[in-house]
Amino acid sequence: MTGHIAALYRHPVKGFTPERLAHADLTLGGPFPCDRLYAVENGPSGFDPAAPGHISKQKFTVLAAIPEVAKARTVYDEATHTLRAAAPGQPDFAGAMSDAAGQAAFAVWLGGLLGEEAQGPLRVIQAPGHRFMDHPLGHVSIINLATVRDLEARIGRPVDPLRFRGNVYVEGWPAWVENDWAGRELMVGFARVKVFKPIVRCAATHVDPTTAERDMDVVKALFDNYGHMNLGIYVHVADGGRLTVGDACTEPERAA
Repeated sequence: MTGHIAALYRHPVKGFTPERLAHADLTLGGPFPCDRLYAVENGPSGFDPAAPGHISKQKFTVLAAIPEVAKARTVYDEATHTLRAAAPGQPDFAGAMSDAAGQAAFAVWLGGLLGEEAQGPLRVIQAPGHRFMDHPLGHVSIINLATVRDLEARIGRPVDPLRFRGNVYVEGWPAWVENDWAGRELMVGFARVKVFKPIVRCAATHVDPTTAERDMDVVKALFDNYGHMNLGIYVHVADGGRLTVGDACTEPERAA
């Protein structure tokens, strides 16, 4: 069965606004382009840009820890490295994430938005080639929209797919079929990917990405209805290629 790419998203700053794309170019073994380039440290995390390693998301200003992060609306200009941000009650922000002054200015702006919710001090961190993924091997994430709709039907209320902060949203696959694909390969657009594992969900999904309210216990809903806390899959890029909205996504061939 063949699905198709319904939407593509990147998240330049971990925890902040998803940015919709018309296309994206995947590279062999690489992450989703311009995704999780930066994170905002919420108090000392131990991150060393000279020797970057995986750090727990709880060390950062993310929705799982601070729902108010969703009040910020951010847009990143990849060409100039400029981040723009807006939020109710806050002055608009614009600054270059490529220099220390711009990073420090964004931390100050964010501190004004989060107030006492931030443990602080806040600090933008990055390292060349490093990505702030929830899982150290979570290169690219795919969300099956039929799976989200099945969850909606079980709990009897709408579930915004953006709660799951995926890179690739797919229509046309049967609900939950992706949970059995670990180790198998499929084509997504013109890239070939290998499924790594299902994504175990956390409290970030409890936050409405529009209202910034923690209004739904998605993790409990998953466990109560399905006996697991998975939604979506991580994949690794086996052969690079372009992904464009509308492109086919082929379900892996079944074993003989």
